[in-house]
Amino acid sequence: MRGIRGVGRNRMNKYNIRKATQGLANYIIEHTGELGKEKGVAIAYDCRIDSLENAINTATTLAGNGIKVYLFKSLRTTPELSFAVRKLKTQAGIMITASHNPKEYNGYKVYWEDGAQIVDPPKEYNGYKVYWEDGAQIVDPQAKGIVDAVKAVDIFTGAKYISEKEAIEKNLLVYIDESMDTKYLEAVKKNVINKFVPTRKEFKIVISPLHGTAGRPVKRVLEEIEFENVFVVPEQFEPNGEFPTCAYANPEDTSVFKLSTELADKVGAKLCITNDPDGDRVGIAILDEENKWFYPNGNQIGVLIADYIIRSKQDLAKNATMISTIVSTPLLDTIAKRNGVKTFRTLTGFKY
Repeated sequence: MRGIRGVGRNRMNKYNIRKATQGLANYIIEHTGELGKEKGVAIAYDCRIDSLENAINTATTLAGNGIKVYLFKSLRTTPELSFAVRKLKTQAGIMITASHNPKEYNGYKVYWEDGAQIVDPPKEYNGYKVYWEDGAQIVDPQAKGIVDAVKAVDIFTGAKYISEKEAIEKNLLVYIDESMDTKYLEAVKKNVINKFVPTRKEFKIVISPLHGTAGRPVKRVLEEIEFENVFVVPEQFEPNGEFPTCAYANPEDTSVFKLSTELADKVGAKLCITNDPDGDRVGIAILDEENKWFYPNGNQIGVLIADYIIRSKQDLAKNATMISTIVSTPLLDTIAKRNGVKTFRTLTGFKY
């Protein structure tokens, strides 16, 4: 669910937030019973205007239905919310965010117990059937059921909710502390392919979260794997839902790199990394051999990553598989095939 903030049935406001949450609560109770209520729901939110208020309204509506809630104390990234769902073994997760959309927007993403976003893909996409790696066609049994449950809720009278204070007193609302950050970043570091890059201590990197949630975790994880020259864009490092330096905080838009490349030129960095407001998109800028900034697109970044992973992992298993999307470059398939790696394609987005 995503839309412009404001008053009305077609806007993001507390009434639609409660309606959506009540529908989800009804679905959880109907399909998982007391176990689902006890497992609960993890909630995170980003830097956007009203995100905290929306998160509280979400939490107190779930609590009003007797469902336990785990709410982050302050803003976090979407990937960490997904991680928390699995780590806490909750029944579902909710991320309050509108991703990279303009500042007027906010949104609401739902995740199931596996940490994956709930989606409702078609059985075919332009005649192209899409399958998971086990050969099963993609389906999402929760999606339609949750949507139907939400539609059945009256926007004004259908939601059950209690106060934040009452939810805490009943032990239905628990705040997630900073220890989850450490667990998440430790899991991230385990996936670092080469922990001993010879030039890591000298190599200079400029990072920017574009006023969003990713600044501190990205800086922390880079420093913990011994990249000692990490520079942040000060004008864009602190969270700000107004996005004062970039009207469209999308790292795919090269204009958002202006402050990053200016700082990089000043400090002598050759790599800039930017993230979108909820930290699940990344863009990079690279200083080329002619000292000009090059902005690789998603396909080019994907090819670089795929080639690097395959080259670095000399002990690839016989069933090694690369998963990409139907809109990704076919060069990925060529690289995989030449290295004996299987390929599967899904619909667009990590949620699939």
